[in-house]
Amino acid sequence: MADDLKPNAGIPGIRRYDSAAGGWGALKAVAGALSGQETVIGGGKTLLRANQPEGFDCPGCAWPDPKHASSFEFCENGAKAVAWEATSKRAGPDAFAAHTVTELLTWSDHALEDLGRLTHPMAYDRASDRYRPIAWDEAFARTADALRALDHPDQAEFYASGRASNEAAFLFQLLGRRVGTNNFPDCSNMCHEPTSVGLPDSIGMGKGSVTLEDFDHADLILCFGHNPGTNHPRMMTTLRDASRRGATILAFNPLRERALEKFASPQDPVEMATLSSTPIASAYYQLTIGGDALAVQGMMKAVLALEAEQGGVLDHAFIAEHTEGFEAVKAVVEGLGWDEIEAGSGLSRAQIEAAAQAYAGARATILCYGMGLTQHRSSSSTVQQLVNLLLLKGNIGRPGAGICPLRGHSNVQGDRTVGIWEKPSAALLDSLDRVFGFKSPRAHGHTVVEAIAAMEAGQTRVFIGLGGNFAVAAPDPVRTFAAIRKVGLTVHVATKLNRTHLLHGTESLLLPCLGRTEIDLQAGGRQAVTVEDSMSMVHASRGLNAPASDQLRSEPAIVAGVAAALFGPDDSIDWNGLAADYDRIRDLIEAVFPQAFANYNERIRQPGGFRLPVPPSQRVWNTPSGKAQFLVHRHDGQDARRGDAQVLLLTTLRSHDQYNTTIYGANDRYRGVFGRRDVVFAHPDDIAARGLKAGDRIDLLAAFDPAGTRALRGFTLVEREIPRGCLAAYYPEANVLVALDDHDHRSGTPAYKSIPVRLAASAAS
Repeated sequence: MADDLKPNAGIPGIRRYDSAAGGWGALKAVAGALSGQETVIGGGKTLLRANQPEGFDCPGCAWPDPKHASSFEFCENGAKAVAWEATSKRAGPDAFAAHTVTELLTWSDHALEDLGRLTHPMAYDRASDRYRPIAWDEAFARTADALRALDHPDQAEFYASGRASNEAAFLFQLLGRRVGTNNFPDCSNMCHEPTSVGLPDSIGMGKGSVTLEDFDHADLILCFGHNPGTNHPRMMTTLRDASRRGATILAFNPLRERALEKFASPQDPVEMATLSSTPIASAYYQLTIGGDALAVQGMMKAVLALEAEQGGVLDHAFIAEHTEGFEAVKAVVEGLGWDEIEAGSGLSRAQIEAAAQAYAGARATILCYGMGLTQHRSSSSTVQQLVNLLLLKGNIGRPGAGICPLRGHSNVQGDRTVGIWEKPSAALLDSLDRVFGFKSPRAHGHTVVEAIAAMEAGQTRVFIGLGGNFAVAAPDPVRTFAAIRKVGLTVHVATKLNRTHLLHGTESLLLPCLGRTEIDLQAGGRQAVTVEDSMSMVHASRGLNAPASDQLRSEPAIVAGVAAALFGPDDSIDWNGLAADYDRIRDLIEAVFPQAFANYNERIRQPGGFRLPVPPSQRVWNTPSGKAQFLVHRHDGQDARRGDAQVLLLTTLRSHDQYNTTIYGANDRYRGVFGRRDVVFAHPDDIAARGLKAGDRIDLLAAFDPAGTRALRGFTLVEREIPRGCLAAYYPEANVLVALDDHDHRSGTPAYKSIPVRLAASAAS
């Protein structure tokens, strides 16, 4: 079916968009973002320092910086993130005085953040239903009093966003463990936790194995479940370069995404002048929602058949020397029938065999994957199937080959590295005890889903959020919103207002922090923070803009302020001294992680920083046996549709005008959506089978919700080239359809990408 949108003609806000990703459309969007945030000149200057050796790390995605940065080392959505932070708009005490919390809750997520940068610490006043200014010392004292009054340390939750720096995250985990809990729910729990759970069993490490330079040497790149043009646009330069030198790129995704089809580089004068572009994907495989595991197993089955027919396909020496479990996986894969594989993957045998032929013939393969693969019920095991495929040909630990999980937030991987983890290793806890002289808690803490359940049960008395929009990012907002309102004290460290801040407990504090683009001046002088990208490179980030308010404090200073108020001046840890000079924090990180962070302060002063140890890159496998593991696929939980043919599977999407829960605007131009987000993409045959047509208003109902509380009502149907039985709608609006208990059983990651729903004409039509 040609996705020409003709059946959608006449639907307001839906029209063709034929241009390539990037190009003049991207430049126009950057100009619009700077203008909309009233920072055209200042924001433009700021962008020239983004991802530069002496500049700041983009607060957007975690794609690594090239060794030789250009003057324009930013992308469209990175520019939007910078403009959003460097805005001249302010949400000061006057803005809060003018609006009650009840009124603000009626605003859209975009409107809340578009108020501008927070300027003063604020406390919720129940009598007036408003946030009112509070002194920093009083805010710290209130937080300390609430933590001191806990009956048990596990009555506190310490939530961390992936935006926090290594320094802030390290102090945050130190504060939580000094309190006595491992309750560190974090944004990883909602996105790439299956990577952190699945990869260690396979290769001994929960991170990717590749470097950016590996992409220069790969002749095959497999892309599963990600949309780089929107979610990590700087990757497009890498994919474009690979395509232009002749590498094969195969895309596996339910929806065709424009950036994986063709891309025009805004930095290429020829493409810009001639309105030309570079094709990206050599072939596009539109598998069904949740069909990744069977598609990969089908590829393995076909590769094994090629080996049996002609030989020379598998790397037998590598398998024998470096792996275990091959025969068990081989038996399972060869035992799968093609009917089962085709039905479960949504791809034909011929398509899968063609992809397998490309893999068998490739000298070096990189496999990339995103949240389209990690947010399902059995995602931890699916990640392991990706590794199995790579191990067949020894595609880990050599140039141009490896596994590449595409992380979202700019330091989500770094936060985990320095200790933000609800299930810390004994080695980490022992090292903390050695360095700081206290006994760290050993019991595992809460994931995001478990934290919400604890709040719902009335077991949480303090919630401290280091960035993020916890409640909106989480599944099942009906339950989640009600749960967080039961908390005694909520404390939010943030740059901008969002909906979670309005879901106050008995008490609520809103503490404004410096952004990544701003100068961080402490008692010890001007400071730099550090971040870790998705390829384990650690580098410094230095802001250059004046702070949005003289009342702002850095995240490390805020965490240290709470700790100093809680533990007092005689504590063995000099919290205020650490906040005064971040070199001291990095010295402590080095002391806790001596091998990974040796000579930390010296190395982050080198242009480009340094790479943390990645043993699989050297074919060192930190598994119990010392070998990489072929692992048989595990299907956790029952089938999403439960055998009901009327149930459809819905995947959530980010639009091109958003980053996670931050909504910059209402356009999604690559998908032809303008000025709205209330749409559901569906196959025309699924629409017709229900007596509906494109443009109809419909309701989406959670398929197995007896109470009927999880519903998305009054949305508009839009025809799209998507597999039968599959739907797509925007995140976070569609989160209402995700049950709190519907998640990957091993990692706890919610199944945002395979939601069982029923579709019907809108009751309001």
